[in-house]
Amino acid sequence: MAKALNLSANPLVDPFGRAITYLRVSVTDRCDFRCVYCMSEDMHFLPKADLLSLEELDRLCSAFVARGARKIRITGGEPLVRRGIMTLFRSLSRHLAAGAMDELTVTTNGSQLARHAAELVDCGVRRVNVSLDTLDAAKFRAVTRWGDLDKVIGGIDAAQAAGLAVKINAVALAGVNDDEFERLIEWSHGRGMDITFIEVMPLGEVEGQRADQYLPLSQVRARLAQRFTLSDTPYNSGGPARYVRVAETGGRIGFITPMTHNFCESCNRVRVTCTGTLYMCLGQEDAADLRAPLRASADDDLLQAAIARAIARKPKGHDFVIDRATARPAVGRHMSVTGG
Repeated sequence: MAKALNLSANPLVDPFGRAITYLRVSVTDRCDFRCVYCMSEDMHFLPKADLLSLEELDRLCSAFVARGARKIRITGGEPLVRRGIMTLFRSLSRHLAAGAMDELTVTTNGSQLARHAAELVDCGVRRVNVSLDTLDAAKFRAVTRWGDLDKVIGGIDAAQAAGLAVKINAVALAGVNDDEFERLIEWSHGRGMDITFIEVMPLGEVEGQRADQYLPLSQVRARLAQRFTLSDTPYNSGGPARYVRVAETGGRIGFITPMTHNFCESCNRVRVTCTGTLYMCLGQEDAADLRAPLRASADDDLLQAAIARAIARKPKGHDFVIDRATARPAVGRHMSVTGG
């Protein structure tokens, strides 16, 4: 067991005065889908030996909790395909019980939710994000390449039955699901779920042109305003989404706009990959190796020093650009590597 450090009085604050209170942790780069905006169809995944063990992931997460992280989101790849993953949720739940953490949550494609929903609730998880871009089964298969829409809907059913609040995440894809936004909103709100639309991000090489996939959410909101009565709301779930309330449904719509509106001024989060690489910004390549200090000592002194040095160089913002001229992504790694 790593030595307990009393660091709560020394929270992590970046050079721009932003407190780092939100940690997103990828537990695997593997996924049972191959979404066209996220992965190549023929992905080469990391050797399992390169991944942090679940015990190491717990120790790393706990190091951030000791420095003021109040929210941890488990991501992938698809996090629920990692063997034994519920042991990590169960172990991290001790921070909820102790009051050291406010929320433990997960982003999932929903394919494994039916198996795990009840245990997630037992581990203190109260809400989950489910990625779902379309309600058309054939289109869903085309977007995910391998996915089964009925299985995902079944997972959402199980999550809600277990008492989990579900939020839907939908990537806005020009020419793919742009004819479904109103339907997605009415379906989500009809089931008591918020929905967030996300702009395509230029991460990793994928087949086809991201410039052809990209749809500015400013246009989406303007179109939705012709159908719905939208009002801005101060609601914040701790992430980058800006929310509006829909008068006709009573539900909320979130917009995550890394391209049309840089949301970096209030960034309170960092990401750790399944190999222990810390990315201080999703849209920058600068990173810090936490695996080496984690494994170099039984106590957390070296790890905490590495984390502090990394946060001290967190950038002010990202440099996302959809480059039609070169067709190259702004960042070479796939989203599944960093975590959604």
